[in-house]
Amino acid sequence: MDIVAHGVWVGLGAVWMHRNRRLDRRTAALAVGMAVVPDLIQLLPLGYLALVTSDGWSVLQAYANALPGYEPAMSPVLSELTHHLHCVMHSALVAGVVTAACWVWLRRFWLPLLGWWTHILIDVFTHSADFYPSPVLYPVTYWGFDGIAWNTPWFMVVNYLLMLAVATVMFRRK
Repeated sequence: MDIVAHGVWVGLGAVWMHRNRRLDRRTAALAVGMAVVPDLIQLLPLGYLALVTSDGWSVLQAYANALPGYEPAMSPVLSELTHHLHCVMHSALVAGVVTAACWVWLRRFWLPLLGWWTHILIDVFTHSADFYPSPVLYPVTYWGFDGIAWNTPWFMVVNYLLMLAVATVMFRRK
C-alpha cells in the first residue's frame, strides 16, 4: 500500500480507538508515524542519492512511482540496500523482536507499534510477488504472500473510496 494510505488507515484506527479507549494525540501521532516509517526507511538511501547526485531526484521519483517490472535501474549496492531495508521493516519477526524489547523495557505494550504492525499486515495482502512482496518471516525466508499490487489503479481507487467511506461513517457518528 502507498505511504499516505498507511497513514490514513492508522489515523482512522486511532480515531476509533480514541472513541472506545482514551488515546492521547501524541500516541495517535506516533502510531501514524510508525505506520509510514517502514516505507520511508527503505527510501533513505534513495533520498541520500537525491541529495548528492544530479540524477538522484529522478531515480527517487521513478522508484516511488514504479509499476511492477518498471523499477528504475540502480547500482547493485543501492538495489540490495533498499531491498534489505524493505525486508527488515516488513518482517513480523523483526517487529516481534522490537515489540518484545519495548515490552521488557517499558513493562507494557507500546501502542504506537500498532502502526508498524498494521503496516506489515496490510502490506502482506497488498504487495504482489512481482512487486516487493512483504517477507513477513525475514530473515528466515524471503517468502511473501502473492497479493494484489497496491499500485494497481482499480485497487487504489477502491482503497481510497473505502477510506473516505469509513471516515464519513466515523465522523458522522461523532
